[in-house]
Order: sequence, then structure tokens, then C-alpha cells
Amino acid sequence: MTEIPEHLRKRAEEARAKAAAAKAEPADAPAADAAPSEAESKIPAHLLERAKAARSKAAGGAAAEAGEAVAPAPAAGGSAVATATLPTAAGPGGHTQRLLTVVKSGSIQDVKASPQDKVHVWPHLLSIEFVAALLCTGFVLIFSIFVNAPLLELADINRTPNPSKAPWYFLGLQEMLSMWHPMVAGVLLPGIGLAGLALSPYIDRNPSNKPEDRKFAISLFTIFVMSCAVLTIIGSFFRGPGQLFVFPWAAGLFFEL
Repeated sequence: MTEIPEHLRKRAEEARAKAAAAKAEPADAPAADAAPSEAESKIPAHLLERAKAARSKAAGGAAAEAGEAVAPAPAAGGSAVATATLPTAAGPGGHTQRLLTVVKSGSIQDVKASPQDKVHVWPHLLSIEFVAALLCTGFVLIFSIFVNAPLLELADINRTPNPSKAPWYFLGLQEMLSMWHPMVAGVLLPGIGLAGLALSPYIDRNPSNKPEDRKFAISLFTIFVMSCAVLTIIGSFFRGPGQLFVFPWAAGLFFEL
């Protein structure tokens, strides 16, 4: 809690002492009605006169109406001051001013950051990616030391390998070319797949991250990945001489790993 300054504490104690002394005196004693002087209370004379007039009006039993002006009382200079209706409640010694509390100065608004499930890219993400890149680089370096990967011999147009297969990342497309027309297998089907993946965020606009709420997007991506994987596996292990369908456990493996 905020500590009250010493001078305010002393002033409050003096006010309580005066109030206790006023209650101890008889009700008809003239000192009970006497208001403190301006030097003692540090309140201007016209405010003291205004409070005194309000107390006398309340003691006489007159009902004050809203907006009714109190009769002017002569101030210290002899001039009349026009006053308005005041509340009849008064504090110790007849004072109408009270000190509630003293607080330290600070900001009016107490802004608190709401918790969010987000973190900064650095260092939470980039540090993990940097460590993963170092591990991958170390693995490739060690693998290249112990495993020999020579280049193939020069191509000879008179000795075309049978079967002649594309790299593994194009075997799915080559497999489609062996089944459909080149326009369908090379342009139409890949274009439909890429367009579907590009339009999926606009078709499935569900903001949820839960898999059970994103069935359309997950189903579309699963179909795309599985179709690419199945076509690549067939083109790698189940195609023999002449691009004929063979079983690798019966005719052998026609694919260089």
C-alpha cells in the first residue's frame, strides 16, 4: 500500500483530536458552534461563511430546493458573496473538505499483454534450422567419405540402355507417359494437380489447425502425395526392358539406386 506522508498524518490526527474535543463539550456550549479561524483551517473566509450559512439553514429545518441560492454572507472585506446550495454533511470541525487517500503518480491505463501462442523467428526457429542444416551437412560429408559414388561411363548412341529411365524424381511423369497421350500425361494431369494445390487455401477457408477440421485440404494433399509416390515406385521397381511391367523379385531390379 501507498504510505501517507507525515504532514498529512499529523493533520489528520489534529482533526480527529478536535472532533473528539467538540463531542466531549456540552451541546449548548458556544465553542461547539464556533468555526475555526482562517489561519487554523487554512480555508478562505468566504468558504467558511458559506459552510456556516449552510449549517444554520439545515439546523433551522428549512428544506433547500434544487438551484436555490443561499443568502449572501459578508466576507472579511465587507462584500457579499453569492452562493449556491451546498451539501449539509460536514467533517470534523465543520470542514466540508476531506482527504480520501494519497496515491503515487502513474499511468492511467494499465495495459497488460494478452498471452499468445506465437514466438519470434529468431532465435526459436532459425536456431533449430541452423542446427538441422549442420547435421545434414555433416551426414552428407561423412557419407561421401565412406560410400563411393562414381559417375557412369560416357553415353554411347550405339548402346542405348534398356530400359532407359529418367531420374527418380521424373519417374512418375514417365510412368504416366507410358499409359496416356503425352498431352494428357505431360500437360493436363500435372496442371490439374498443381492448380488444385494452389486453389486449396481458397476452397478450404477453415482457420482451424486441427486435422479433423481440415478434411478437404488433408484429403487433397494425401491424394497428390500418394499418386506421386505410387507412380514413382512403379516406374522404379516394376518396369523392365521395353518399359514392360515386371516383378522385381522374379525378373530382377532394373533401377540403379
